[in-house]
Amino acid sequence: MTGHPAPLPLTGVTVVSVEQAVAAPFATRQLADLGARVIKVERPGEGDFARRYDTTVDGESSYFVWLNRSKESLTLDLKSAQGREILEQLLGGADVFVQNLAPGAAARLGFGAEHLAERHSSLIPCSITGYGSSGPWADRKAYDLLVQCQTGLVSLTGNEHGAARAGVSVADIAAGMYAYSGILTALYTRATTGVARAVEVSLFEALAEWMSQPAYYTRHGGTQPPRIGTQHATIAPYGAFTAADGKDVLFSIQNEREWVSLCERFLERPELVDDPRFATGSDRVAHRDEINAIVAERFRRSGSGEVSKLLDSAGIANAGVNDVEEFLAHPVLGARGRWQDVRLPGGGAVPALLPPVDLAGTPARMDPVPAVGEHTERILGELGHSAEAIEDLRTAKVI
Repeated sequence: MTGHPAPLPLTGVTVVSVEQAVAAPFATRQLADLGARVIKVERPGEGDFARRYDTTVDGESSYFVWLNRSKESLTLDLKSAQGREILEQLLGGADVFVQNLAPGAAARLGFGAEHLAERHSSLIPCSITGYGSSGPWADRKAYDLLVQCQTGLVSLTGNEHGAARAGVSVADIAAGMYAYSGILTALYTRATTGVARAVEVSLFEALAEWMSQPAYYTRHGGTQPPRIGTQHATIAPYGAFTAADGKDVLFSIQNEREWVSLCERFLERPELVDDPRFATGSDRVAHRDEINAIVAERFRRSGSGEVSKLLDSAGIANAGVNDVEEFLAHPVLGARGRWQDVRLPGGGAVPALLPPVDLAGTPARMDPVPAVGEHTERILGELGHSAEAIEDLRTAKVI
């Protein structure tokens, strides 16, 4: 572990995580960013299956590199009694235990929240499930896109030609974020009351929270927001239009002041301000096609650079519709120094984004991505296992 000029906020906090895929690793990586010691328990030999999602980052998985920097990798066969004994040892000195195993697996191994509360009263267990640990779907497997479908998100994403998944793992990310904030809350509660509270987050309920606005709109409006690509379903004009040079620029009208400015300064159609078809936000949504035709005609007369300058001068928020290559070269990330190299298991390094939350006077921790089992011997040694005992565990394929 590399040295740091000052203690990080979670220095001294130990997290043990039996994790895989995205949701739990995202939660624990953020704890590691803040200085927590995160011991990632992986399967002997193969490790977290997310290591093999792809091989695009110098032979490593893009998912794994993103989610697992600054962690220590310990391999254990938890189906073996010896493996479970070692995990029990680890938890005796840990503050947090995170797991996103298959439904019921942690409890069957003896590491459910209730079991742990009996043996480790100060340990904070965090379970990340698909649909919750109770209820009719408690035993059902859940992956990100399945949850996108179940919450109705897919029905809102896409255009008139068909539905589409969100381009990133939003259910996993949502669950990971709520697990992270839940763990921080539990650590604060333990520090102030002495009581360790268990944390549980489900992918379904995390993304269900994010679906609240369209849920309200549908329940009380009688129909769900339409699927209309880059246009906003309930605000107009708000969407992407193609400029004369072929580049799409998206802009947003959020209030009446901006609508007036758009009409007078960009569209050069001041008479539209008093047009009854566009008098209110609801009127503009009802007459979206007419507005969009007017806007599209104006866009065809100017290149994307000029469009952006004119919208800027009118005080209207806008952005070019970037692809990923353009995002990677974004001037904000470069000028603010948001890229920092992180070392890979093979010895190379890749640029990684700093955590988005800056704590004044606190540097971010950006330590290497671990190889499978890279820290096994050191961790077992800390637990009191001799070199001979460690070799016996290796021979028995426990580690």
